[in-house]
Amino acid sequence: MNNITYTDSKGNVGVLNTIAVQEITDNLTLTVHDSGKNVLVGIDGKSITLPPTMKGLKFTFINIGDAGNNIVKVSPAATDGISGTVGAVTLDGTINKSAQNTKGTSKTGDNITIIGTGVKGPKAWIVVTGTGVWAKEA
Repeated sequence: MNNITYTDSKGNVGVLNTIAVQEITDNLTLTVHDSGKNVLVGIDGKSITLPPTMKGLKFTFINIGDAGNNIVKVSPAATDGISGTVGAVTLDGTINKSAQNTKGTSKTGDNITIIGTGVKGPKAWIVVTGTGVWAKEA
């Protein structure tokens, strides 16, 4: 996280707390040090690879591309899965299968937040919240 110091028009000094944000322009492999990051995806066809699950790791992925133009693909490690519900879709934790914001139904602002459990397998990553249509990779 970054803090921004500012001075208002009356000379009062304050500090704004900001969140860690990274906008990707190419495929991205995350590490444990990226935990807490909000990843902005505005380019179609790029993949984000998660680190192996660890209890408490947390990531948010946000589609900032044009509606119907952008697939967001979040891939777990080969021994991990992503489980949980986003909207009307339940991700079943299939090992080594990505969670994808489907291109044809994608909207700017669709997002998914996941947290690591530290337990390899179908429940390695759990969906905490999300919006839009997400599906398991075929």
